[in-house]
Amino acid sequence: MNLKMLSKGNVVVFGDIILDRYISGSVDRVSPEAPVPVLKPSKEEIRLGGAANVALNLSSLGTSVTLIGVTGRDNSSKQIKALLKQNNIKNVISLSKNPTITKLRLLAAQQQLIRIDEEEEFTDEDWTSTLSNYKKHINLKRNNVLIISDYGKGTLKNIPALIREAKKLNKIILIDPKGDDFTKYKSANIITPNFLEFERVVGSMKREADVTKKGKELIKSLKLDSLLITRGSKGMTLLENVNGRVARSDFSTEAKDVFDVSGAGDTVIASIGAGLAGGFSLSDSIKLANIAAGIVVGKSGTATVSQPEISPLLNQAEPFLSIDESESYSNVLRKRNKKIVFTNGCFDILHAGHIRYLEAAKQLGDELIVGINSDESVKALKGKGRPLNTLVHRAEVLASLKCVDKVVVFEDKTPIKLIKAIKPNILVKGGDYKVKEIVGYEVVTESGGRVVTVPLVDGLSTTNIISKMR
Repeated sequence: MNLKMLSKGNVVVFGDIILDRYISGSVDRVSPEAPVPVLKPSKEEIRLGGAANVALNLSSLGTSVTLIGVTGRDNSSKQIKALLKQNNIKNVISLSKNPTITKLRLLAAQQQLIRIDEEEEFTDEDWTSTLSNYKKHINLKRNNVLIISDYGKGTLKNIPALIREAKKLNKIILIDPKGDDFTKYKSANIITPNFLEFERVVGSMKREADVTKKGKELIKSLKLDSLLITRGSKGMTLLENVNGRVARSDFSTEAKDVFDVSGAGDTVIASIGAGLAGGFSLSDSIKLANIAAGIVVGKSGTATVSQPEISPLLNQAEPFLSIDESESYSNVLRKRNKKIVFTNGCFDILHAGHIRYLEAAKQLGDELIVGINSDESVKALKGKGRPLNTLVHRAEVLASLKCVDKVVVFEDKTPIKLIKAIKPNILVKGGDYKVKEIVGYEVVTESGGRVVTVPLVDGLSTTNIISKMR
């Protein structure tokens, strides 16, 4: 999967535009007037929400996006437009006499105390104006994907008309649905309800077989190409109509830490739209969305992800990362407060001594990253005839170990460049090294990390194994 392809896509997002406001502070007393906490505000933040957050996710992935919707003639609208401009999001926003949809959240200790929603359903006049903008931009050849972001706030008064117009032009139509009436989404290519939304429409389900059965029925009744059900910790379930037969695929969750699920649905549909617009298959687009959602739920509030964050977490054709990818991966880990352990070696013939060594290293932290010498690097270190196994094969064996989280290739004789990129919390080498002589000692200790040696198993080494073979 080449993430650079995401920059070649063009997507139209049409839906409810929301301004999210967050006021954070501390609570250290209860009001004497009523049994309610008193918030002492210390920080205020505004973010794009609803369809605008979908557009923001697309832009963060590098995809060209045009946002269509309606706001009020108020300061909230000005703030939205400023944020859109700041994030390179093209927009055609109609202005209404009604106020901009706004959600105000009051938080203390990263927990919501209360949410205040300001909203009034937009008028038929507003709909006429947004529909005109939609017809103009959906007709543009460069816009090959349409995302309808339905938050049930009244912007989308006639979704069937939007679908008909897009279908005539062979656009790919993705819909994030709301409510218990999905008939208005008939003939869309893909809808992406969460499990609760799906259950509200098709009824309760006790077994996995019920998910498949009722999903197939929904696809048939709505004439969908695909149904993607997001299921929280259970990942995602895709039901896809392939030549009249509905096939099921399940994608396990990629989330390691769940901090806040706000806006995760926006990230999912944006990532799928970006993938399809960039020429990815549906399966690859969902894999992309799964990884992106796994990252975004580890962040606070409505958030986005970028290509550098996703790249190191994608399933690679090679079982190893580059130095640049390892740097991005390590940055993601640090944001999650994970303790990174690093070690390195040639690992030409993996043996029991290696296994015990790597397992001991893993016990020192949360994530074990193993640097592996390239073939040329091994040859320079070990001489002619080495390595016995190529880089891909050596890395594949390493990556299959339960204790190894990532394998990173380096070209030089020493891993100093790699150590500087990863900035591990703990650097590990074998007991035959003196701690202060280990490559990377100064880099790691100066940044507050530790350098540790692990005892080796006597008599077990690749060199000894090769000697016995000869």
